[in-house]
Amino acid sequence: MRIGLLGTGPWADMAHAPALSGHGALEFTGVWGRRPDAAKALADRHGTRAYDDVDALLADVEAVAVALPPSVQAELAVRAARAGCHLLLDKPLATTVAQGRAVVDAVRAAGVASVVFFTARFQPETEAWIAGQAARDGWFTARAQWLGALFDGGGSPFAASPWRREKGALWDVGPHALSVLLPVLGDTGRVSAAVPGPGDTVHLVLEHAGGASSTVTLSLTAPPAAAGAAVELRGRAGVTLLPEAAEGPVPALLRALDALLASAAGGRPHPCDAAFGLRVTEILAEAEALLNDGR
Repeated sequence: MRIGLLGTGPWADMAHAPALSGHGALEFTGVWGRRPDAAKALADRHGTRAYDDVDALLADVEAVAVALPPSVQAELAVRAARAGCHLLLDKPLATTVAQGRAVVDAVRAAGVASVVFFTARFQPETEAWIAGQAARDGWFTARAQWLGALFDGGGSPFAASPWRREKGALWDVGPHALSVLLPVLGDTGRVSAAVPGPGDTVHLVLEHAGGASSTVTLSLTAPPAAAGAAVELRGRAGVTLLPEAAEGPVPALLRALDALLASAAGGRPHPCDAAFGLRVTEILAEAEALLNDGR
């Protein structure tokens, strides 16, 4: 399958491009970016072609991987789906419900496959743990913490990201937490509370369809020594913790590409498809509205 890459930033450079060029069942056809010089540099490093016209790239491929800010991603995902391209998308799918719904509608209308890359869902240890806990009944409560030190001045390539500075941890790392909690505890009936903490820290209380509740703490402004991710479940089965994953993003992206190929070939939606990405967007938008209302 011929696949193109939309985006030339740090995430495209360190994760997407290596995965696309290293996947044996894909032909990495080309790169398009909002900065033509960056697109040419990235394409040259991976022996592929830089495109000045995004529609020309969409016409030359059967699939695209998107590594762009969510508002830009949503617009181009609709365009790519209408061009008949399968979609490997990043989280969050979009930062408004309307944008996310437009992507889902375009995917369904075109009959293309979609996968949203939630990192934990494509790491063997964490995915096996999620499947195992989802098969158990009787979960009472859960606690999730996704704490980053992105804005500590440590030189992260993502620290200058305008959309992360605007939308904060809720939208950047919130999707990771929800991607773990929802398949285990069920969909959320509602966001009961959303309370701000120091910096961009957010504390959420969620009610789940299965009767359990969860608390979620998200931050990109944690002290470096306090950074890290943890999920704890408590219920009739006892207490269990999400295992740590040792590998980097490229192997997980390779599995996400495998999932996209399988969905495109078999016609069955992946659990992390655009519709799931939309549901995550809806929950985050609900939490954001509560924060803006001071509740």
